[in-house]
Amino acid sequence: MVLNTNKELCSIRCTLITFGAILTSTGLVLAIFWEMIFESILYSELKLTPTSKSYEPWKQPPMPLSLDIYLFNWTNPEDIRDNETKPVLEELGPYRFTEIPDKVDIVWNRDNSTVSYRKKSLFYFDEVGSVGSLDDEITSINVVALSATARAKHWNYVGKKSVSIGLKLYEQDIHVTKTARELLFEGYEDMMVLMGKEIFKADEVPFDRVGWFYMRNNTPDLIGHYNVHTGEEDITKIGTMQFWNYASRTNFFDSYCGMINGSAGEFYPPHQQKDVPVQFFSPDMCRTLPFDFEQEVEVEGVLGYKYTGGARTVDNGSLYPENSCFYPGENVPSGVLNISSCRFGTPVFMSFPHFYNADPYYVNQVDGLNPTKEKHEFSLTLEPYTGIALDVAARFQLNVLIQPDTHISLYEDVQKIFLPVLWFEQRVTMTKDVADEISVALSVPIYGQMIGVVILIIGLSLIFLYLFKKILCLQQRRIKDVEESVKFQPNVIDKKNQIAIKEMNPSNGCKLKFEGLPLIDENDQSSYDVKLNTEI
Repeated sequence: MVLNTNKELCSIRCTLITFGAILTSTGLVLAIFWEMIFESILYSELKLTPTSKSYEPWKQPPMPLSLDIYLFNWTNPEDIRDNETKPVLEELGPYRFTEIPDKVDIVWNRDNSTVSYRKKSLFYFDEVGSVGSLDDEITSINVVALSATARAKHWNYVGKKSVSIGLKLYEQDIHVTKTARELLFEGYEDMMVLMGKEIFKADEVPFDRVGWFYMRNNTPDLIGHYNVHTGEEDITKIGTMQFWNYASRTNFFDSYCGMINGSAGEFYPPHQQKDVPVQFFSPDMCRTLPFDFEQEVEVEGVLGYKYTGGARTVDNGSLYPENSCFYPGENVPSGVLNISSCRFGTPVFMSFPHFYNADPYYVNQVDGLNPTKEKHEFSLTLEPYTGIALDVAARFQLNVLIQPDTHISLYEDVQKIFLPVLWFEQRVTMTKDVADEISVALSVPIYGQMIGVVILIIGLSLIFLYLFKKILCLQQRRIKDVEESVKFQPNVIDKKNQIAIKEMNPSNGCKLKFEGLPLIDENDQSSYDVKLNTEI
């Protein structure tokens, strides 16, 4: 009976120490390594592969995008030669288009962990979301005459006179009045365009019509060929450009300004830092743009880092000398980006809408502009831990440079003006459902570590409980050994200090009971009977 009881107790103790050790080890691993484990799982989903969770929304976003375009109606083009009169602009719009983007010609390059592709988008006019009609007539710059004049800027006298005669022959003027649909996606015919294709064959001008967004609807050719990192080899490179049009740099800017860096626009590396600018490569500008951290914000309850386009983003070297290689031509005040070389020589300059964050020189050249932060700021909000974009407000303005040329009669005595043509906004905000998923995912590392600590405490408690019981049983065994060694010989013990070991009931089942010990009265030396009762 005693043997069976001891076996049962041993089994319980073994189970206790084993279970405690397992819990302690598990809790320790979770508490120390859970974040690393979670990051490994997270990165496997963030990486761009044909089977990852990121693939489908990257290839074709589940929700269509909205593109808002605002056109400037030039109300007094006849005053362009009057130096005392500013151009007066009337902002029309927005003309809203629904964009359905897609990726085509996808090729996975396993040898260097990149993916190659082209972008293609379908655009549909959204009458409900628009203010105005595509049939609205708008007066704007005649970009054909402007481009021809700009291309002849460094020609000799004979060449310039040939252009001047050609402009008269084709009845070109400084301005044109066209519908919104013609100025944007549909384009309009111009005989000088065909002539230009013949004259400038070396540049391979791809247009047969004139329109600021012509050939962008359902064609992948204009934006170019992308090659970006998938993050499989290095998660910190996910979404960053490797090549554009099969090259690691462009021929449009010198030095490091021609390098192709930054994100392609869909992915940003995890663990964003406030002191490190976010870089974005724009194929429309053929260059990389930096955006600096501004503040922490919340988007649908998710904390994000907000990066904005500041003066440095649109500086041409006037304020930041390192940007001087982006502006190879004449020095002008900060606030506009010269992308003429990227636009077949047309004097196109990009800025933020209404010349926001630009030198007052520009906004003071025209009437009708009112730059405000809320409406015209370019901002990008990223969740810093994952690099997921929470909110994007992409806003840019297209301007053209009008300047006099004494050998071309149409431009002989015009004012030198940076004339705004249009500005656009593409706003993408994380939905509540997706934000909730991100919130849950972000809480996993915290809760995982908390659970690990709790399991660790439970495991250690079981081990300490085992040790406590072990020590207690050892003490009880010592008492038993003492009891068995007692010979019941007379002992001289002061009655005032009689020893009595009372009943002990340990929780582990051990039970010893001493009802008495032999006692002697010091005065009469007579002994008492002893009754010993031991139970195990």
